[in-house]
Amino acid sequence: MRVLGIDPGLRNMGWGVIEAEGSRLSHVANGICHSDGDDLAERLLSLYNQLTEIVARFAPDTAAVEQTFVNKDAVGTLKLGQARAIALLVPAQAGVPIGEYAPNKVKKTVVGVGHAAKVQVDHMVKMQLPGVVINGPDAADALAIAICHAHYSRGSAAALRIKGAA
Repeated sequence: MRVLGIDPGLRNMGWGVIEAEGSRLSHVANGICHSDGDDLAERLLSLYNQLTEIVARFAPDTAAVEQTFVNKDAVGTLKLGQARAIALLVPAQAGVPIGEYAPNKVKKTVVGVGHAAKVQVDHMVKMQLPGVVINGPDAADALAIAICHAHYSRGSAAALRIKGAA
């Protein structure tokens, strides 16, 4: 199963692609989409075009996007929500099923604690994907989201197989 993890952001949208075969995970690619343009619409279009190219190039079987948390800056939260819409739209448009995970769930799955620091997430991603070269913190977060989704997808796929056999 090929998994695309997306860490939404208006300036920098992290992405990471992994392969999951049973309990074995391997790194395929990772990077950061940097938005271009002078206004919000141009920046969103830039992210849309870049992410569309990534989905076409790596052909994921499934995708996962980090959920937005509301912070004190309402305008910033709204802009992040618009970037997140691009992160949901592009895989959906390609027919790729999408999972959504809260930041704390991703950290708890990958690191073992829900309030882990970015350095800890980066370290554990490197432990689970030996030899990976991570293209920045946003890409590390995206790979962590992909790992989290691979973990939970395996569980639900197994549960469906068991339920279907009964």
